[in-house]
Amino acid sequence: MSRVIHFEIHAQDVPRAIAFYQAVFGWEIQDWSAYAGMPYFGVVTGAEEQMGINGAIMARPGPNMEVGGPVAGAVLTMGTDDFDATAERILAAGGTVALAKHALPGMAWQGYFHDTENNVFGVHQPDPEAR
Repeated sequence: MSRVIHFEIHAQDVPRAIAFYQAVFGWEIQDWSAYAGMPYFGVVTGAEEQMGINGAIMARPGPNMEVGGPVAGAVLTMGTDDFDATAERILAAGGTVALAKHALPGMAWQGYFHDTENNVFGVHQPDPEAR
């Protein structure tokens, strides 16, 4: 069995995407461009002892997708302890709602957003009382 060990977020405007994810999730960004030979910024999403993976933000080889169009690539879902506070940060940082907050009954609150590059991503708050 293989685990996902890295992700890449493609962006038409890499600095704008970096600013968005730092503002919303507090991710640490590391410039790995010299290793990749192109604009490529490593993303550290949390402390080593936390569950999760790290990834990168890189230049998209073309224009951003249209909002409401088909998803190009994988959808990442980020965990949170406070869905509503995270949603407020997303909107304040320039993101938009793709699919509003909804209950996964007895499990969690889930919702989907667009980042500043029109990538879709999820937000998940565990809550056994969600209805």
